[in-house]
Amino acid sequence: MSQDPYEKVRNTLTELQSIAPPFLAADGQVMTVRVEYPPGDPGVPPHRHPGGPCFGYILEGEMVFEVQGEPPRVVKADEAFWEPGVDVIHYQDANNRTDIPLRFVVTMIMAPGQPMLVFLDDEELKQSGWVRRSPA
Repeated sequence: MSQDPYEKVRNTLTELQSIAPPFLAADGQVMTVRVEYPPGDPGVPPHRHPGGPCFGYILEGEMVFEVQGEPPRVVKADEAFWEPGVDVIHYQDANNRTDIPLRFVVTMIMAPGQPMLVFLDDEELKQSGWVRRSPA
């Protein structure tokens, strides 16, 4: 007797996160990228994703993840993360480990005509009062 395909899905699928995405304009995009940082890498400077939210999954290593309004936290391999994008600042995506690389995948919802990311200038970063912190 063959296995019920719905039963197979229930037995093999693990939900990592469930977020209601915003409306996607007809000429919007969804982009998936893989990011790789060597051991101890601080990641990219503070930035925004003006086109919309980002949904990520850690393939290998540990990320220090910090978005505006939340304390920094460690996201480990096989864990998911997300950020709302638009005006929310993404402060950190650093490699938390000095002995292994960090590899993760991010899927971004992109509004028409918006760049993938925009870095904060020095003045805006200073006004935000942000200081790089380690997770508690």
